[in-house]
Amino acid sequence: QVQLVESGGGLVQAGESLRLSCAASGSILSINAMGWYRQAPGKQRELVATSGSRTNYADSVKGRFTISRDYAKNTVYLQMNSLKPEDTAVYYCNADLTYRSGTYDHRGDYWGQGTQVTVSS
Repeated sequence: QVQLVESGGGLVQAGESLRLSCAASGSILSINAMGWYRQAPGKQRELVATSGSRTNYADSVKGRFTISRDYAKNTVYLQMNSLKPEDTAVYYCNADLTYRSGTYDHRGDYWGQGTQVTVSS
């Protein structure tokens, strides 16, 4: 019913930039918030940035990453500048949204499949 598809990951050198995209599709009625999380090997998944009623960033990415949304396309972006090796992780898109299934509306938390970002030193 709902699908989040990410793109834009890859391998870059320290100091370079990447832009991630995530498009939500399905019978979506409204999106309350969208955001990005990441998980490095051996570590827990952590928040990177969210965009809803407020915009929030992890302290580690403030000033380097920018989250933005295209509300008409149900898409969220993450512009990542001045990348560091410690930014290496699988980046996951998240959406808190309401969708219709049959005659009922459902609100839930959905995740994309993840996209790998690798930053070499």
